[in-house]
Amino acid sequence: MSIRRLPEHLVNRIAAGEVVERPASALKELVENAIDAGATRIAATLMGGGIDLLEVSDDGCGMDRESMRLALERHATSKLPGDAIDAVTTLGFRGEALPSIASVSLLHMESRVRGADGWSLTVDNGQVVGEGPAALPPGTRIRVSDLFGKVPARRKFLRSPRSEYAACVDVVKRLAMARPDIGFTLEHEGRRALHVQPGEDRPARVAALTDRGLADNSVPVDYDRHGVRLGGVAGLPTFNRGVADHQYLFVNGRPVKDRLLIGAVRGAYQDLLARDRHPILALFIDLPGTEVDVNVHPAKTEVRFRDPGGIRGLIVGGLRHALDAAGHRSAQRPSVAALGNWQTGSPSPLGVGPTSALSGGQGYGPTGLGWGSRASTNSSFFTRTGLYPEGEGRQGSVWDAHQAYAPPPQARAEPAHAPPPEANRYPLGVARGQVAATYIVAEADDGLVLVDQHAAHERLVLERMRKAMSNGGVARQALLLPEVVEMDEPAADRLEARAEELAEMGLELERFGPRAVLVRATPALLGQGNIQGLVTDLVDEIAAFDEALSLKEKLDHVAATMACHGSVRAGRILSVAEMNALLREMEVTPHSGQCNHGRPTWVKLGHNDIEKLFGRK
Repeated sequence: MSIRRLPEHLVNRIAAGEVVERPASALKELVENAIDAGATRIAATLMGGGIDLLEVSDDGCGMDRESMRLALERHATSKLPGDAIDAVTTLGFRGEALPSIASVSLLHMESRVRGADGWSLTVDNGQVVGEGPAALPPGTRIRVSDLFGKVPARRKFLRSPRSEYAACVDVVKRLAMARPDIGFTLEHEGRRALHVQPGEDRPARVAALTDRGLADNSVPVDYDRHGVRLGGVAGLPTFNRGVADHQYLFVNGRPVKDRLLIGAVRGAYQDLLARDRHPILALFIDLPGTEVDVNVHPAKTEVRFRDPGGIRGLIVGGLRHALDAAGHRSAQRPSVAALGNWQTGSPSPLGVGPTSALSGGQGYGPTGLGWGSRASTNSSFFTRTGLYPEGEGRQGSVWDAHQAYAPPPQARAEPAHAPPPEANRYPLGVARGQVAATYIVAEADDGLVLVDQHAAHERLVLERMRKAMSNGGVARQALLLPEVVEMDEPAADRLEARAEELAEMGLELERFGPRAVLVRATPALLGQGNIQGLVTDLVDEIAAFDEALSLKEKLDHVAATMACHGSVRAGRILSVAEMNALLREMEVTPHSGQCNHGRPTWVKLGHNDIEKLFGRK
């Protein structure tokens, strides 16, 4: 078998297979070239999702006649003035993009340097077929048509024009986020799909390109550690999506899709989101070029860090720090749909009963909402967990379960031990009642607040456990009679292996034969709950641990499971004092705007929305 050199056009087509996978790949290279050329405005035009036509024009520095010829040769670049590859600050340097694109399409390039005449060059699948003078403003315009037209094996693997167009939009969005100082325009089939002005600040640019609601439901990220900076915008956990397509990650201004970074984001939001939900964010990492290799992949979408553990810690720590500052904030989405669900009209006179929305049979305040409490079942729980001041809110009538229906509201109220607090003094307002023994109704200065009592208290218990762990461990409550929990042998093995970690969180257990564990103490914060259910859930949670998780992340998983078992349940009747205690603690507790599973703990119906319901506006 003889060995021969491949002709130049085949070499270029092989290179194109690595650099140009689809129209979006070509678009990315052309737009990055425009950015590196110092453009302040970049316009892209597509036809057929970029398969039939792809054009990029800019107002950058432009190229002269000789430079245009040289740019079409492989490994010729203006982005690597010396031999220090790791010192590259531009978006590319391989010198393969233009010759690769030109080898699999019909490419027409026009460029003009300021103070000189313009020139054009046409290349048909690697062969120069024409050149001459061109009339255009200073800058460069490149038109790519019939991509892979003469490479049918590659063309048939392209997706539909709609799918290719979506990929092109994503490319321009990411580059536009990275450079808010540049204006970007994208048109498809004669319709403008994207347009942003130059000179925007980063949060405004990110919101404009992702979701307008992000501006009101996000926190700024600004975090430094050991010379590495993390900036950007992170959405509140309750402002999420069902897919991870709205996570934009950048390293030294380059859009990347790196598994390490994606995993770090997941770790930062791990107990703030449901497992099938994903945050909306844009994160920008800036670090010395010697600390990262941006050319491990031909498309430059993956990077390799010198200290991957440090970068992961930076992202988790930076996001946690920013989300902690959000306090009790929760995403408040437009209320149009919610308003449509409210019923207007005459209610049935006999519509009050055990299945009604109101907490039946309890004491009623002036608003007609349930205020009463079963002191025998609630007061000890709330006194123990710190939500219920000793000696308050211990009176109220009890629902008679044998009644056929509840009487209409009697305007009864609990005895007032102190003047009611003023609504305008607290962000979450003051409690006015309870709906369905599940939701607290509070009046704030600017509207009506509904709080999911179980979701809110679950978050509060988790944050208390975390604070206790950071202060030396969670206080434990010894059981008068240790409880035996039976399970299969592998599950008992997993618990035994984690016994020391669980003890730090107040759960003291030991092996009790091959198929059981003996629980001797539980976290004092949880009280006397269902120990069997708690241990069973912990076994499942530990079994689901990813070995890549850090110890802290694993402990957070366990703490979240414990907090769920120690929370006030839906269906528990609360007194006004208990409700207000819950609201006040939410206002000073980080992440209290969402439960441990990522659902919102409270929503607000503004005064304007209420007035719309009654036709006042």
